[in-house]
Amino acid sequence: MDRNIEKYDVVVIGAGPAGSVAAALLRQQGRRVLVLEREQFPRFSIGESLLPQSMAYLEQAGMLQAVVEAGFQYKNGAAFVRGERSTAFDFRDKFSTGWGTTYQVQRAQFDHVLAKEAERQGAEIRFQHCVTGVDLDAATPLVTAHGPDGVAYQVEAEFILDASGFGRILPRLLALETPSDFPVRGAIFTHIEDGISAPDFDRNKIRVTVHPDHCDVWYWLIPFSGGRCSIGVVAETAFLEQYKGTDTERLQALVNEDPASRKLLQNARWDTPARAITGYSANVKSLWGRGYALLGNAGEFLDPVFSSGVTIALKSASLAAAVLQRHFAGAEVDWENDYAVPLKKGVDTFRTFVESWYAGGFQNVIFHEDQQPEIRRMIAAILAGYAWDEANPYVRESKRRLTVLEEICSRME
Repeated sequence: MDRNIEKYDVVVIGAGPAGSVAAALLRQQGRRVLVLEREQFPRFSIGESLLPQSMAYLEQAGMLQAVVEAGFQYKNGAAFVRGERSTAFDFRDKFSTGWGTTYQVQRAQFDHVLAKEAERQGAEIRFQHCVTGVDLDAATPLVTAHGPDGVAYQVEAEFILDASGFGRILPRLLALETPSDFPVRGAIFTHIEDGISAPDFDRNKIRVTVHPDHCDVWYWLIPFSGGRCSIGVVAETAFLEQYKGTDTERLQALVNEDPASRKLLQNARWDTPARAITGYSANVKSLWGRGYALLGNAGEFLDPVFSSGVTIALKSASLAAAVLQRHFAGAEVDWENDYAVPLKKGVDTFRTFVESWYAGGFQNVIFHEDQQPEIRRMIAAILAGYAWDEANPYVRESKRRLTVLEEICSRME
């Protein structure tokens, strides 16, 4: 191994949204940043429907213009369908102040745009470089990695940010992983040429459809620009295992079980083989430790139903960069109270709504025919990503408020 150990202020593992935004924010502080990314960009990734709250973090990182100019599909809300019932939330009509619009993005292109912006701002990104070890007992944290040539090298950094997403590098290396509270679910998904010609279909919104017979099985349909979309289904793995054949055949069979989806996609061209992932929900013992912090999915991933993944990732990058700014200025920092606790507040808000969605209670709320406009605006704010706005009663007391609302709706059915 080369004994010429490289030195940086911060090593970021992963060049996805959390890693690229964190790198850009640290570069704004004048930090020397090295990003180590296992893949070569552009590369496929799932999670294409952004939430408006994420726009504030892209703006903070100096990446907004590049994202706007990339030509992604505009998004202003979410549409929900269950049998004959449907409802739509316009994120511009929400309780919280801030962005009410965003984009639906092919993540291969979106992540590449962000990575290039981080590089433009002076971060060094090494693609196809894998982190294989960390030594946090050294005087300064030490990272061992190797590039495509297989030659190992070491990097010394005052701090490590793990933004490796589902790779979960530090949780695996440091034995931080703990089981998620959620049942083991899986997803089957692909991109298609959707051929949608229905005049009432709104391409500016993600469409979430509940399975006609199972309230805990749902479909996403995320329109892209250029007449394409992402289509997928989420269910517990035992349910998905009933469907045989290729992943594309399984997904098509599931889509055809919903009459509305079948009709909507009757002219679709299934030109990309489907993929499947299982057991994606994850948790860790701690989001930080001596010399490191976990960002986004590397720390915790809930569920894709409300598209919260990228927003949580960007929020974590923003919080971590702010703590590191104080750290490098010589101030005492408290990673638990300055990073983990505030991040978890929003994650817990999302968790309340995710759990209620699968139990059916939140579905009864959003499909209820007699909705109060102000409560709708509060819920729209959370669906738009403003899960940290404690001026919103459904953030401040999410579990109690939602439970009461579910009870009211059930009595009025």
